[in-house]
Amino acid sequence: MRATRALSTLDEVELGDHVCWLMDEAARFPADARAYVADGALYGDKIVVVGSGGATSGLPRVAVPSTSVMLDFPHPTNPDSVLDAVRREARTAAREGYRSVRVLAEGIPATASDSAEDWLSRELKLDEFASESGAIVVCAFHPSQWQATTLEHVVCVHPHEMGKRAERPAFRMFSTGADSWSVDGVIDSECASAFNAAVRAAIQRPPVMKLRFDTLEMIDAAGMHALVDAARHLPGRRIVVEGASETVRLCWELAGYATDEVPVVMAA
Repeated sequence: MRATRALSTLDEVELGDHVCWLMDEAARFPADARAYVADGALYGDKIVVVGSGGATSGLPRVAVPSTSVMLDFPHPTNPDSVLDAVRREARTAAREGYRSVRVLAEGIPATASDSAEDWLSRELKLDEFASESGAIVVCAFHPSQWQATTLEHVVCVHPHEMGKRAERPAFRMFSTGADSWSVDGVIDSECASAFNAAVRAAIQRPPVMKLRFDTLEMIDAAGMHALVDAARHLPGRRIVVEGASETVRLCWELAGYATDEVPVVMAA
């Protein structure tokens, strides 16, 4: 079963990991990336680099094995185009006898109009892909290039982290199967907007979505309101929450949300 964890180095990645790498501005990204790529060749993984203009933050084509694939996207926030290309390479890798695919994707906001919702959708899809396929996906971000709020939203939908951030986000939301997501940590007023955005991005496609609260430590009134608001974002959608503690279920009822008018079912 997938679980959240922090990595000291990329040497610690495992199959099915989706890592948010927040880079120190002084870090030697190409050196770390080269080591990650070299480990992939050692373990029999096919390397897939998602970047722009033929390089990912200084990692040129000549730095990766000739069998690797460089995917250039002028608009990397398009979740379907990125995911379709990565899935295509994963199918090819399986036919060619590779253990898995090892993805290195750099997150660079292409324009000022790039929204947190676009990036959340991309990262949630990549996380679902890593979970179901056993691929390793490392997403690298330069914090100085991002608005703090957008970066906070993006970090919360990676189950694994590495880099300069000293404290993990208050919560993490990650894939546990088709249209099923686990939430751990704390959802309070400080991160309610990030939780709302993550759920809204995840509920775009399925009529019914599952959230697992087995490892959730706490959700306050702001977090519950964020969940209800996200469920109402699109008509005809429903969220089933499983693994909620007795305390959470009681608070849900006391808040008046345990009604047919609220498209969220809170189960044990």
